[in-house]
Amino acid sequence: MVPAGSVFAQAQTSAQRFGKEKLIARSVRPPDFEAPVALLDSFITPVEHFYLRSHMTVPTQLNEAAWALKVGGEVDTPVSLSIAEIKQLPAVTITMTLECAGNGRAFFDPPVAGIQWEKGAVGTARFTGARMADVLKRAGVTSTGRNVEMHAADRPLGNMPAFVRQVPMAKAMDPDTILAYAMNGQPIPAGHGFPLRAMIPGWEGAYSVKWLTALNVLDKDSDSFWVATGYRYPTKRVAPGAAVDARDMAPLLGLAVKSLITQPAEGASLPGGNIAVAGFAWAGDVDIAKVDISIDSGVTWQPARLVGEQAKYAWRRFEYSFAASKPESYLILSRATDAKGNVQPAVSHWNPSGYLWNQYDAVRVEVK
Repeated sequence: MVPAGSVFAQAQTSAQRFGKEKLIARSVRPPDFEAPVALLDSFITPVEHFYLRSHMTVPTQLNEAAWALKVGGEVDTPVSLSIAEIKQLPAVTITMTLECAGNGRAFFDPPVAGIQWEKGAVGTARFTGARMADVLKRAGVTSTGRNVEMHAADRPLGNMPAFVRQVPMAKAMDPDTILAYAMNGQPIPAGHGFPLRAMIPGWEGAYSVKWLTALNVLDKDSDSFWVATGYRYPTKRVAPGAAVDARDMAPLLGLAVKSLITQPAEGASLPGGNIAVAGFAWAGDVDIAKVDISIDSGVTWQPARLVGEQAKYAWRRFEYSFAASKPESYLILSRATDAKGNVQPAVSHWNPSGYLWNQYDAVRVEVK
């Protein structure tokens, strides 16, 4: 019998609360759950298989009827909109791949602090909501507005600063940037931001602020910790383990070109014959141009087929097969290239926050 107060029991309770029983608990308070790779083998990730990233505890007072979004700052007329009023605006559905910037952090050497995500802090869903631009226009953004600061209902743990993020005005007014109230055709679950979540397609997941309560238009950059200090990336390559001066850091925006092999599974023992390889590749708001596969540790590469549904901000399915005629160990590698010519590297660029790990994906299998 598992003691009620044990870490394992706490993880079980948290997983049940958020419907993440099949996921890996990386943190209980706040709740952080990662999907095993085997559960990421469909174009649309079911909500129960979608990773959960929380910087703070999930708000408990989630009453849609009493919820309001305040819009203020550099605007003509500050407004407060109910969820019902937001739902009266034209609805837009965006299919997008959402990935935590720290996905893959566990693989950096030397190690870096933070949630030790491996490969499953990523998923693709259809989000429905109103355009952020339509909401901002209700308040009338002035010519001095440069950035939109996003505030949320979750509350800090201890001395942690409140989770506040910002997007530049151009991204805020992009017709694909939305305030979502539905995920895969259903109301967004509590863990994923109910009743309202900003969805910033193509950018790293922390921009998509959950439990959104306010949009504050600024004529400058936000002084929030999470903007001025957090989620920043070196502007030049640095040696692994090196200290990086704050002057050599810039805000992290988009995602890196990346691929993930979802079949066969790591360590699988397979019968000889035709071996099927499949997975997904993504690059934020840039299309995937091709995916190459190597079965000889990167000595040679062959093109995979890009198949299935395609959407501007979503991952792309790739498939490949090869004949294995004798018992042997195979290291299968995948390497994606995006439409701008960016190629997934053999070794990820080390950085002190462990962001954007994207080196070749690798799966070793044994053919009997």
